[in-house]
Amino acid sequence: MTLLMAVEPNLSDGLAPPKPCAEQHWYAAYTCANHEKQVAAQLDARAVEHLLPLYASARRWKDRRVRLDLPLFPGYVFVRLALRDRLRVLQIPSVVRLVGFGGLPAALPDDQVAVLREGLDGQLRAEPHPFLTAGRRVRVVRGPLASAQGILIRTKGVFRVVLSLDLIMRSVAVELDAADLEPLVS
Repeated sequence: MTLLMAVEPNLSDGLAPPKPCAEQHWYAAYTCANHEKQVAAQLDARAVEHLLPLYASARRWKDRRVRLDLPLFPGYVFVRLALRDRLRVLQIPSVVRLVGFGGLPAALPDDQVAVLREGLDGQLRAEPHPFLTAGRRVRVVRGPLASAQGILIRTKGVFRVVLSLDLIMRSVAVELDAADLEPLVS
């Protein structure tokens, strides 16, 4: 049985906190339904680095059309923190838990979050997509999503790459030019 302790080191014994608790990683915080923006505002107030990718959606109501900014990954906000600081996130009323296994939060790969952060900052059109695991695997070779890997689909003559986060089983589809893609060899 492994016990992780997040305690302040005693300067006299020369010990540092255990590595897993001290290093900062990206984690997926699972939120209450439709509370992602409130959680992001609370994380801002608590000075916790976070990522809430949004996409624009046009909705038609009876009397008007409205443009809404909706979360790309409904129910999730990504946070960067050391495990010893997780209470700063878990004490926010709308946060249910940090996604993980066996009672411990699981870190997201830094390269996946970096691709999301850099590639989806308004340069590309993205929207939620059902989670995919099978299909033609490709790598993006140019552009803001360079080095990202995903599954190629073709919708109405437009090439889209579905990028998936396996930990939370969510995907997004991004429109890309076919010249910016290369097939992955299995």
